[in-house]
Amino acid sequence: MTRKYYKVDTFQSRRALGYLIRRAHNLIVPHAEALFADQEITFTQWVALVSLRDGLTSTCADIARHMGHDSGATTRLVDQLEDRGLLTRTRSKADRRVVNLSLTAEGRAVAKALTPRILEFWNNVLTDFSSHEVTTLIELLTRLLGAVESEIAKTGQRAGSGK
Repeated sequence: MTRKYYKVDTFQSRRALGYLIRRAHNLIVPHAEALFADQEITFTQWVALVSLRDGLTSTCADIARHMGHDSGATTRLVDQLEDRGLLTRTRSKADRRVVNLSLTAEGRAVAKALTPRILEFWNNVLTDFSSHEVTTLIELLTRLLGAVESEIAKTGQRAGSGK
């Protein structure tokens, strides 16, 4: 039998994971964007670079899914990064419909150079958390993401599909 944490009679939005995650996201993203205001690339562009660097994404479609952006906006973002010489496009030899993205040396350098801005922000936010608490939080959020991805796969929904 499945354990049910939430119950209709006792549900409070301020204790809902969806509310808490969305609220954190709504606070973090504008602040992170502001951290990049004096740079030639935006926080969103930096996230795309880091996702390529870390192997989370390899195509424009991957970046769109990873970041929850529409394909048109993501294509423009990738175009801007390519125009700046931060990434390259290469058509796949295995499937000519696929265009793989890879960071240039300059793209790797920019991603690395801007990382301290985000690390400083998170280190400040996490000041009152112990190292063990941070590790536990990361492990729990990773587990939560896996569970959400599994639930979506079971229902056949894609992120952002609205189905």
